[in-house]
Amino acid sequence: MTARVLVVDDIAANVKLLDARLSAEYFDVVTAMNGRDALGICERAECDIVLLDVMMPGLDGFEVCRRIKSNPLTSRIPVIFLTAKSTVDDRLRGLELYADDYLTKPWEQQELLFRVRNQLKTRRAQLFSNALTGLPGNVLIETEITRRIAAGEKFAFLHLDLDAFKAFNDHYGYVRGDTLIRFTAALLHEQIQKHGGEGDFVGHIGGDDFVIITVPQRSQVIADAVRSEFDARIGGQYDPADRERGYITVLSSRQGGMKDFAVLSITILIVTNVGRDIQHSAQVSDIAKDLKKIGKATKGSVVVPDRRSDGTFVVAGPEPPPTEPRKPKP
Repeated sequence: MTARVLVVDDIAANVKLLDARLSAEYFDVVTAMNGRDALGICERAECDIVLLDVMMPGLDGFEVCRRIKSNPLTSRIPVIFLTAKSTVDDRLRGLELYADDYLTKPWEQQELLFRVRNQLKTRRAQLFSNALTGLPGNVLIETEITRRIAAGEKFAFLHLDLDAFKAFNDHYGYVRGDTLIRFTAALLHEQIQKHGGEGDFVGHIGGDDFVIITVPQRSQVIADAVRSEFDARIGGQYDPADRERGYITVLSSRQGGMKDFAVLSITILIVTNVGRDIQHSAQVSDIAKDLKKIGKATKGSVVVPDRRSDGTFVVAGPEPPPTEPRKPKP
């Protein structure tokens, strides 16, 4: 999809020049000769980035930028000042208004194009990333799977799901729940840094569901490392008394009444296109759903690899500890 660039300048010759040069690079260009028209275009979501002059009658560029960035509907649109005002004070004022970049006239075409593309790339990543963790979201996850399939690459898709996260969230509240989700995101990133390689991908589907996309050779090592580190650290997310007890007691919406929930565990599913033909990202999701049934039937943190060639599964997880009768609560 072609990016739409809004050029805002009260001098027609400047607008014409920018229009011609950006159009030649296959950008879709819209123009405005004053600040009010520019704000209207932004509010109607008719642009992806703004090239903004400062010195204009009526609303100057600084005021236009301030209004764009203070409006929740337009605040994520990148703004690049393109102006003759070149003093340090001018640039600082623009950046204080949360402009994304500042380029002074006369500008070099290659530099301008680089900065425009750089801001568009950043905006795309922000729009399609999870707001809580900053990790790539569903659109970018599917794009990454599709890219690897189209390139004929062998890959491993790890779906990671926290067990009984809702009980934790209900017990401690959404602020602690959000902290736990960010903790998990950081842990995954850390393990990829330690055990992953170039091109490995970490994404956040939403809620307590994450993905890692890697090569098959690294998948088991990464999964085992994540499971081990999660189990070693998850206790730190609990209050000391709950951690020592080993469970929390929460009202169960499904079963009714109070229910004990053990300290959170993690289920990791590994789907690969080794030994099977995967042509679409939906196939990956379908296979993961089958694996999830096995994972959720196993107590504690578990890694569930893909099928063997004979159609059976291998479950690489810790043996569940022997259960002991729980002492009655005082």
